[in-house]
Amino acid sequence: MKRLLAVFLAAMLLLGCTASQINGIIQWGEGGGTDMLMRPLCTLAEKKLGRTVLPRNMSGGTGTLATQYVYDKPADGTTLLLGAENPAMYDALGLSDLTYRDFDCVLLVGYETVGVTVAANAPYADFASLIDAAKANPGTIRLATTSKGGLPWTVARFIYAVTGATFAEIPYDSDATARTAVLNGECDVTVSKLQSGVEACREGKMRYLCMLTDAPVDALPDVPPITEYDPAFSEYLPWGPFYGVFVKKGTDKSTIDTLSTAFGEAYTDASYQKVLTNLYVEPLGLCGQEANEYIEAWRAASLKALNIE
Repeated sequence: MKRLLAVFLAAMLLLGCTASQINGIIQWGEGGGTDMLMRPLCTLAEKKLGRTVLPRNMSGGTGTLATQYVYDKPADGTTLLLGAENPAMYDALGLSDLTYRDFDCVLLVGYETVGVTVAANAPYADFASLIDAAKANPGTIRLATTSKGGLPWTVARFIYAVTGATFAEIPYDSDATARTAVLNGECDVTVSKLQSGVEACREGKMRYLCMLTDAPVDALPDVPPITEYDPAFSEYLPWGPFYGVFVKKGTDKSTIDTLSTAFGEAYTDASYQKVLTNLYVEPLGLCGQEANEYIEAWRAASLKALNIE
């Protein structure tokens, strides 16, 4: 009896608060890139944990609403932040005092490749012609962007820093609506993830002028990397949106380890690797110090483009 009791207590210690449901707070809206990555991951992870992991969308404020919500909850591992890259820059952009330094990374899932996109019938043959037009008519090329700190907004800062060109930035609620604005002629250019843009490209509705990479990507091998236009872009690369699972700092290490093991096993599941492939997400599978180093390097590149010390 004593032996059985010891085994039971050890299992309870390993799993933390096993009786409670785990809530996964997704920073962005339903059907978006973060949502599509996190829901299948949670489904697999809950089987490993033996506990319900309930994803919930909480968009707004470039993800700040969800980030603050998780931070305000107890540091017990029952409320997870299912987030993208944005919190890494909140303090620098004046969006929030919180950053990923206020959280521990359970799992850094992967990152995405992005590119500069225009409608199929746009007059720009390549990235160079777009930049030439922007320089010849400063502030007139219309960039469909998102809120401060969003994907098109940040990549625009890379472009400004290297080329000296500027765009007229037209704000939209999401990457998807920004892309639609380009397709219907409201705007001239935006920045698109492979996940959301490759099919429109293959259907002949949209064109990638370049990828924010230093080598061609397998999905669109004929699209040149941005470093072919100017090697100076290489100082900001590799760069792209990333996704991860986080808990509030102060969460017990045994709880973090249990969560990392479960989400790590879910991540390596063949069905989830297929999800990553289908969404054109490059796998990372990092946790702990390795995840922290990746996020800090990403932050440093972004700060450099924004000319923020």
